[in-house]
Amino acid sequence: MIHTIPPASWARADGYTLSTDRSRIDIDAVERFLKDEAYWSAGLPRPVLERALAGSMPMGLYAPDGSMAGFARLVTDCAVFAYLRDVFVLPAHRGRGLAQWLALTIRSHPELATVTSWMLATRDAHGVYAKAGYAAAPHPEYYMTVPKPAP
Repeated sequence: MIHTIPPASWARADGYTLSTDRSRIDIDAVERFLKDEAYWSAGLPRPVLERALAGSMPMGLYAPDGSMAGFARLVTDCAVFAYLRDVFVLPAHRGRGLAQWLALTIRSHPELATVTSWMLATRDAHGVYAKAGYAAAPHPEYYMTVPKPAP
């Protein structure tokens, strides 16, 4: 399913922008990073990435010159639940608080105003997301997963 909610965008004073406009996503750059550099999706095949993008709300993070600086996607029903994943900032743009800004800003999307359950998983960026309002699940024993190796 492709989400049909209207795209939204936000801008920072330093010229970086965040946009949910699918047409701006550089899928080749996203594929390269997720396949070659992200510990959580190493070796991700392009067709799987394309299905993941079709079934979620992708967000591009753009440098002042318009080039892609980072990415994330939101798996959501646009009503009560949202799961932020595949967040990355390209190396040349790190150290500017962009991941934190993205994680905080996307929650202000007008179509997500009723979402009450926001989640993400991270192995190494807890501090970044804590500054954006995320916290450890209050009852981790309530959550379960089905472990399955990536394709």
